[in-house]
Amino acid sequence: MDTASPAMMEAGSFPEEVPTAPNATNCSGSPGGVLQPKSATEATLVAVFLGILTLMTALANGGVIAAISTTRKLHLPANYLICSLAVTDLMVAALVMPPSTLYITAEAWWLGRITCEAWLSMDMTCCTCSILHLCAIALDRYWAITDAVQYARKRTARRAAATVATVWAISVSISLPPLFWRSHRALGAVPSSATQCIIEHDHVGYTLYSTFGAFYIPMAIILVLYYRIYAAAKALYQKRGSMRYLSGRSTDSQNSFASDPTLDLDRLHVTLRVPPCEVCSSSRERKAARILGLILGAFVLCWLPFFVKELLVGLHLLSPSPKVSDALTWLGYVNSLINPLLYTSFNEDFKQAFKKLFRCKDHTQTMHRPRAAHS
Repeated sequence: MDTASPAMMEAGSFPEEVPTAPNATNCSGSPGGVLQPKSATEATLVAVFLGILTLMTALANGGVIAAISTTRKLHLPANYLICSLAVTDLMVAALVMPPSTLYITAEAWWLGRITCEAWLSMDMTCCTCSILHLCAIALDRYWAITDAVQYARKRTARRAAATVATVWAISVSISLPPLFWRSHRALGAVPSSATQCIIEHDHVGYTLYSTFGAFYIPMAIILVLYYRIYAAAKALYQKRGSMRYLSGRSTDSQNSFASDPTLDLDRLHVTLRVPPCEVCSSSRERKAARILGLILGAFVLCWLPFFVKELLVGLHLLSPSPKVSDALTWLGYVNSLINPLLYTSFNEDFKQAFKKLFRCKDHTQTMHRPRAAHS
């Protein structure tokens, strides 16, 4: 979610009108003219590095979308949320990261004011939506493990669609307000602002609204939910020796666990066939804790520094350099690369779907080689 944006810099789009360091909020740090220009070598290295991150993000999320779309076994409501997250992160890779790369390397905005407005809005919306998707997925998993029987009846494709629509609506409500005062200020902008694309504002109220709505509140919800998920999973692992405890669960409920890679619950029902042992239970608890630690750690590490900076800048307590702002912004973008890896890598169904995709790709290449050589 992500995100405050390049607009959060102290560099102003209206230097002659705004003598003090302004606020900003969006997902990309603004390159600043106060620093020495990059050399050609430095600019090239930065462009290549950011380009690789962008390409990897697009491929990883595209692979998740393809796997879910082509594998019937993955057509579950829980996986629809993961697919929607992948679509959102793919939008970050396709619509947000490339302009940011160009802006950072060129140290100026040459794509025009309308494109700038569209990019800033897309930046905030997609990053925020990505973060809120993580919150929605955590909530879905919490209900699936704590109220499996009842929630299995409610966990439908329509409910997943409603959740996605709600996430997007909240994201737009957070990213839309700056568009109004940006458009108003643009009417009186000085010519020098034509090479800058940043969001400047002195609205402390909006800074609090956007940072808490896009990150701090969702982070608190995610931490609480995953703690409760782990506690519930630990209790299930300890009771897994009782066949009666889970024998009444429906097939759909089992599928809901199978779609949850975070706790490795997809193998919980299989292990019931094995005599209970405290060693196995302890091992599974440690594995669950490790996986949850990876998910939470990646999320907090990627976005917390950025939103701490955003809050301090919005309250006029900090004026970071452009390079620091760019680094923190891209650290947040990297979360869109990590998401598809963490939310699918621990699930056997996804692993099999990815293997199937690669086999199909290899088979297609093999089929076309003789024709190409013959021609």
